Amino acid sequence: MIPTITVDQMREVDRIMVEDLHIELIQMMENAGRCLAHHTRSELGGDVRRRRIVVLAGKGGNGGGGLAAARRLAIWGADVTVLLGQEADAVHGVPGHQLAILQRIGVPAKSPQQMVEADLNSADHLIDALIGYSLRDAPTGYVATLISAANASGRPIAALDIPSGLPGDKGVAAEPAIQAATTLTLALPKVGLLRPEARSYVGRLYLADISVPQLVYRRLGISVDDVFGESDIVPVAP
Repeated sequence: MIPTITVDQMREVDRIMVEDLHIELIQMMENAGRCLAHHTRSELGGDVRRRRIVVLAGKGGNGGGGLAAARRLAIWGADVTVLLGQEADAVHGVPGHQLAILQRIGVPAKSPQQMVEADLNSADHLIDALIGYSLRDAPTGYVATLISAANASGRPIAALDIPSGLPGDKGVAAEPAIQAATTLTLALPKVGLLRPEARSYVGRLYLADISVPQLVYRRLGISVDDVFGESDIVPVAP
């Protein structure tokens, strides 16, 4: 059995990783992006060359993971476009670092004023990296517009960590919320992902390794076995 984790517990995991163990955010972000890129390649039959992939990226850590995945997929030969949930100059810190790398290697990253529905409708696969596990209120503004357009496109969507618009604890979707074909959650599944109300938004659920040592979970009273002994990505039974 793979244990679940609450949003507050996940925040503490992140704090311990960075402040106590000095496993930095950029390392976790790279691990998330690598796993997401591998997951996307698997969903596309094992080959992303010349496949059109559109990444929806927010300005936080979730978006940074999506941007890291976009870089890997582009290197592997995919035709990648990033649709930002905000203007590029609003993306700071480690996510901003990831965005700057994409810009340097020529991966298109479109701001809200540049997005056209054709980017979504012509894609083979969409990646949702708009909002992470700490959603507080329903998505608004351009992020909400992107979520609705992604759902309306009919393209398969892979959500990173949790579908944007789905609260990590309650699992009752806001309006709008991403309706994912698959969700690649990180570290441990958030409790809301396994609630019956969330099933139609989560799709098939997988768990990805971002290199959290077991001692971190022990500090929170969570017992975790060697979940990733055979693979960096494992399915989670409903």
